[in-house]
Amino acid sequence: VLTFILASLAIVREREKGTLEQLIPTPLRRSNLVIGKLLPFAILGLLDAGIIFLLALGWFHVPFRGSLLILFAAAVVFLVGNLGLGLINSAISRTQQEAQIVAFLLIMPSVLLSGFMFPIENMPRPMQYLTYLIPFRYFLEIVRGVFLKGVGMGILWPQMLILTGMTLVTLIAGVLSFQKHM
Repeated sequence: VLTFILASLAIVREREKGTLEQLIPTPLRRSNLVIGKLLPFAILGLLDAGIIFLLALGWFHVPFRGSLLILFAAAVVFLVGNLGLGLINSAISRTQQEAQIVAFLLIMPSVLLSGFMFPIENMPRPMQYLTYLIPFRYFLEIVRGVFLKGVGMGILWPQMLILTGMTLVTLIAGVLSFQKHM
């Protein structure tokens, strides 16, 4: 949630302050500018994931039965997808307030339909079908599988493949939607 909101506000803030205009004549390519804007948020998101992992183990005594490599690989893929979605939001929003409202309107259904708060099996059938469009659903399946059940990529590869595909689509759309002009 944090990285999505921060990425959503990144370009909008530059546009509102007028500093994006200063970047127009520079030889920076669109991809370089996007990487420069999103890399700090990616690092912050990974630190956040590490802190949450340590709190789960140390504070809440949640047993960890799986592979740390698979868990953080899934976290990186999910994080990059969120950053791409935030970039799309940033590119289409004109003000920071608009970006925050759009972020909220995307985050709430994502959390509610992911299976995080309510089991997907208990949702009405049309809502269950809608959950297949939510990347957070696949990330939660991976986290639960790795953390609590200790399953590996042999079982989690479909979720990881779908999450990776969604991330690639979102990231490419985010980079393409970003324009280095007014």
